[in-house]
Parts: sequence; structure tokens; C-alpha cells
Amino acid sequence: MNNDWLPGNRIRLLENGEAFYPRVFEAIRAAREEVLIETFILFDDKVGRQLRDVLIDVASRGVRVRLTVDGYGSPGLAGEFADGLLEAGVVMQVFDPKPMLFGMRRNLLRRLHRKLVVIDGHLAFIGGINYSADHLADFGPGAKQDYSAEVEGPIVAMMHAFARGQSGAPRGRWLPLRARFGRKRGQSAAAPEPEQAVGPSQAMFVLRDNDSHPNDIEREYRRAIRSARKDIVIANAYFFPGYGLLRDLRRAARRGVKVSLIMQGEPDMPIAKLAARTLYQYLMGAGVQIHEYCERPLHGKVAVVDDEWATIGSSNLDPLSLTLNLEANLVIRCRQFNRELRASLDRLRDRHCVEVREDLFQYPRLLRFLVRSLLLPTLRRLPSWVSWLPEHRPRIDRWTAQQAGSEPASDESSIQRQEAA
Repeated sequence: MNNDWLPGNRIRLLENGEAFYPRVFEAIRAAREEVLIETFILFDDKVGRQLRDVLIDVASRGVRVRLTVDGYGSPGLAGEFADGLLEAGVVMQVFDPKPMLFGMRRNLLRRLHRKLVVIDGHLAFIGGINYSADHLADFGPGAKQDYSAEVEGPIVAMMHAFARGQSGAPRGRWLPLRARFGRKRGQSAAAPEPEQAVGPSQAMFVLRDNDSHPNDIEREYRRAIRSARKDIVIANAYFFPGYGLLRDLRRAARRGVKVSLIMQGEPDMPIAKLAARTLYQYLMGAGVQIHEYCERPLHGKVAVVDDEWATIGSSNLDPLSLTLNLEANLVIRCRQFNRELRASLDRLRDRHCVEVREDLFQYPRLLRFLVRSLLLPTLRRLPSWVSWLPEHRPRIDRWTAQQAGSEPASDESSIQRQEAA
């Protein structure tokens, strides 16, 4: 992937489902030619059904629509939910579907975790928000705090080329992004001509996969942290990064950069909080400030450095996102956008977070010993150990109208295989 900055973009911050869903649904309704959607979670609830109705509407008037969901994150969408989509002409795909075993999903590793929408090759959305009612405040105490971005400008051509290439790759292979982007006009993964400049933002579209981009997102984080001069704010739902990133944060704090981490205080998965807390004393010992968001579950994956650099996307800073899942982030240089994101994070931290004080957060001596002698050395070696996990070739299955009532199609004529391991 050619990680070059593309200037001339306009990027708008969308906070939580209240801002994201109305805007993305409005944009889909206005589509003239094509809607491409990838998401980890799509539930058959009020948000999922609203998306379904919008897609049926635009597909029924001739817009090409392709919806790709993850087989682990979006179980149970066959049957009635899929019928109307397929009848309207929506191409509906499932990444790595597997039948349940004793009522349990068994395809946990190497997930399609991206949240990406591209409309007519000219407008895109990227972030951490799925299509489920738990991203709306009226869901209750379990409603998630999260972020997405609306994107216009030259970077959308690259995002479009990538999204189209996911169904145009040869069987059994992922195409490198550069190969998809460079195809001639008229081929299945062709990109539109780059847009004219529409705004002040420079942007970079960054992937993580299990082929040619295994650590691109982590690399961009670490570059920004190492170049920080004044401050770093990271809000990340699942924080358990590799040793290199932890070391960079400590070094930044020790050279005088104000490093502030916003973590989950009311997690949707308690183990995420426990894992992150094992790192607190190690980080605070170097001067890193840690706050826990305690109003509801934090689901964001965003960061700002010096008002010069920001990122928003699907990637957590944990082993699943950094070493296994398929992820997509947008990296942004734009003072206007970055200050808006920073202001949002500052409000979150100041009004709804509890600062973790080092003098009140002391590990027992045995746990301190285990962290330093076992956990940190493990984090050093984790990326290489992940490669030992069982490899497989997740497939993308395409539902057909005849089979919508049961499982996705699995015959050779309707399967598009992509290598993710």
C-alpha cells in the first residue's frame, strides 16, 4: 500500500449514532450509482432495519448495492431480514461464515472488523460505529460512546478502489491496494478519477490485514507518538497494545509531552478493563495520565497528536485489531478537524471521566512482579507468536434469493474467496 498523504479533503466528525445514522442514511438515499458497505456488526434491530429499508429503496431504483458483514459479528441475518434485500437486488455477502457449534460461534479469529461506506465513489464514511441500536443513547446504560467521519475529496477515490476490489480479487488472494487502485477504467475494481480539492485536510487511508499490511496502522500510531512535541490524546475502547507502542508512550511522557489516555470505566467486556489496568502503573510511572470513562461503554478508536495528526477508524489498540483482524483507519492532518476532535475528547475527559491516580492505584507486589517479568516480555513477542495460530482462508459467501431462508450460498459459482491469513 502506498501510504502517501492526499491533500484537498473535507472531513466531518460524527459523534455517536445520533449524528452518524441520519447522515449516512441520507447519503445512501441520495446515491445515484453505487453503495458499498462493510461492517462488523449488523443486527436485526431498529437501526439494522432502517439500514435495510434504505438499501432496499435505493436498490429498487437501480443503484448497485453491495453489503458485506462479518460472519462472527453479524450472526442470524438470513431468512426474513435478507429476503427483501435480495429481492431488491442488493448483493449481500458474509465474511467467513461458519455454522454454530453447540449454540456458540466458533469463528472468532481474523475477523472483518472494518466499518466503511463508499457512495458513488465520491463520498465515504469510516469509523468505529456499527449498525446496531446500542450506538444510540436511548438504548440505556449500555449505549456506546463512539466516533465516525464523513469524507469527501481525493482520498475517497482510494477508499472506493479498495472497497470495490474486495469483490474483484482473484480467487484465494487479496489484491494489494496499489494494484486495485491502478486498474484501467472499466475493470471490476476500477477507481474513479481523483476528486478535485474540496477542503483543507490531508488524509491517508491505512489498512491492517494478514497479508501485505500486517502492522500499517500500528506503525502510523508509533510515528505520530514519536514525533509528538506537546500532547497526545488517545481514546481507545480495548487498550492492550504491543510493547513498542507502550515504550513510545512512556518515552514521549518522559521527554515532556503530555500523554493522556481515555480508557473504559464501564466496559461492555469486563476483561478489556482488567487487561488495560495491568498496564496502568507501568505507564503512569513515566508520567502518562490515564482517565476512565464511566458514563457508558467507550467504543471509540481515535487519537489526536499536537493538533497536527489524528486518526479515526475501526482499529482498537489490542492484539485482535493489531495482529489478527482486518481493519481500516483514516489518518488526518487538519487543524480544524483535529481541534474539533480534541475538543470532543476534552469534554469527555473533563465531564465524564475519572482520573486514575497513581498513589491510589498500586498493584500488589506479586502482580507488579508478574507484569514486569511476564506480561511485558510477552507483549514484546506477541506479534511473532500470533503467526503460530491456526491459519485458514476465510471466504466471502454470497447469499442468493433461493437460499435466503437458510444459510449463505456455498457453491463454487457464488463464493468469492479472499486470503486473509
